[in-house]
Amino acid sequence: MNASETGPVAAEMLRRLNSAISPASIQLVDDSEQHRGHGGYNPSGESHFSLQIESPAFAGKNRVQRQRMIYAAIGDLMESRVHALSIRATAPGEE
Repeated sequence: MNASETGPVAAEMLRRLNSAISPASIQLVDDSEQHRGHGGYNPSGESHFSLQIESPAFAGKNRVQRQRMIYAAIGDLMESRVHALSIRATAPGEE
């Protein structure tokens, strides 16, 4: 995902993830519209995301450790702006 094609929340998430985790590949999709009428939905969008990220930083780490790294990188956005984040985090060579 190219940061110039995203909204401000997604662009900031990508910036933080790139800085903290140095991914080999990253794809962040705004799924907010699929959650219209559900809890946490924000009419301006950028409240629900799906993340696929691959990074050497995840090698030797379990799923929970990887998610903690991601949440630490995203920081306060998870508390203030992002309601839900679906994560698929892998190390190079993993499926």
